[in-house]
Amino acid sequence: MISWVQHCLKNTQFLIKASISSSLFHATGSSYQEVGQCDIDILIAKVHVGSSDDEVFQCLVNDQECSAIQLSDDLVGKLLHRFKNDWRSALGSFRWAASHPGYKHRPDAYDTMIDILGKMKQMDKMREFLEEMRENHLVTLNTVAKVMRRFAGAGRWEDAVQTFDELGKFGLEKNTKSMNLLLDTLCKENKVEQAREIFLELKSHILPDAHTFNIFIHGWCKVNRGDEAHWTIQEMKGHGCRPCVISYSTIIQSYCQKYNFSKVYELLDEMVAQGCHPNSVTYTIVMCWLSKSQEFEEALQIAERMKTERCKPDTHFYNCLIHTLGQAGKVQDAVYVFEVEMLKSGVIPNASTYNSMISMFCCHDQEHKAFNVLKEMEDMNLCKPDVQTYYPLLKLCFRTNFKEGLLSMLLNDIVNKHHLSLDLSTYSLLIHGLCKPKVNKIEWAYQLFEAMIGQDILPRYQTCRLLLDGVRENNMHDAAERIEDFMKKL
Repeated sequence: MISWVQHCLKNTQFLIKASISSSLFHATGSSYQEVGQCDIDILIAKVHVGSSDDEVFQCLVNDQECSAIQLSDDLVGKLLHRFKNDWRSALGSFRWAASHPGYKHRPDAYDTMIDILGKMKQMDKMREFLEEMRENHLVTLNTVAKVMRRFAGAGRWEDAVQTFDELGKFGLEKNTKSMNLLLDTLCKENKVEQAREIFLELKSHILPDAHTFNIFIHGWCKVNRGDEAHWTIQEMKGHGCRPCVISYSTIIQSYCQKYNFSKVYELLDEMVAQGCHPNSVTYTIVMCWLSKSQEFEEALQIAERMKTERCKPDTHFYNCLIHTLGQAGKVQDAVYVFEVEMLKSGVIPNASTYNSMISMFCCHDQEHKAFNVLKEMEDMNLCKPDVQTYYPLLKLCFRTNFKEGLLSMLLNDIVNKHHLSLDLSTYSLLIHGLCKPKVNKIEWAYQLFEAMIGQDILPRYQTCRLLLDGVRENNMHDAAERIEDFMKKL
């Protein structure tokens, strides 16, 4: 007779295999059918990965089966997407499509090719392609934006600036819009000081706008220089631009991340004084960070302040409020917000709302109520459960007494009912739980380890170490050798 543990092991393997198959189907099925799976398969099969772009071009152009394919913009777009991490195959396929009788690439296909070459750090090839586009009058501001961003991403910000300087060569203007693209590119790569120097040179003949200064506000905050970001607000006003809620909220978040709440309150007051009232996003940022710092009462006061100022709440605000109330031990208040207040405000709950409620009930050992929320989530059909929905429920299985039947049921629902794939955190939770001395389901844990590797999810070293100790204690010698070999590669 098959033992219950063996049954669970087989069930787990079946579920995980089903999950992988389901994921592959959902990831590929519909898009392939839209453009003609047969044509895509033929083209991909003809391309030998690792060949030069010229070899790819020659093998496609000399193949009668490929020549008979009716090209469309959608088909070419999907083909380039398929080779987005293989510039040789992408470029060869692009050249082949361009040579196809009666077919002409759309401008966005050229931009996609520019992006692929830049992403794969083929900067010389990208320059050559850009020059070819220039000769055919195909360069747009979108093209230049991609080139600048790829240069900056490769650490060659000077080349990004040079591309901006050559805008006239492409028939484009140096104006506020193009300047903002350059400044944004540099700031996103943490080159805020360089962007600032360039701005000081350009501002005498290119007029900045509110977006220009918001770019700098985001840039300074990204490099943790909130004071410079706050000073930019004053500079913004000096140029006749009005700071918006986004401008202030960005700076407020920067100070929240430093737990400098006195500065946060100062900025909130400044916003009101300037007639730029905080919105739901602003208050939610402050409330979330106060909650993270365990300042629950202050966080709840922010929620009250928001209500007093008649600021319209949104789903994200309520999710944060429910989480804060749960953390503060105010379970009934959280239930009231979920069941009554959100309904009165006309705010629809999402997956995070339900997840917060389930997590709160699990943390307070109210298992029955947690499952009631899960059932409501499934019945209401407003949103679907995700892996995070089940995480606290899975933790319940290992709290005090191991609930083997509940674990099997939850795994079945995750993979078979909702077609979800387990992630790193969930695999880790399961393996660690099954390896607990009071649980000691090492064979099951090892099967999950194998399934994890089979899905190219790398276990953490601590997980491998724990499992290795478990299989050794259970005299699973082959498993121990397999885990040791894997650990050497980490």
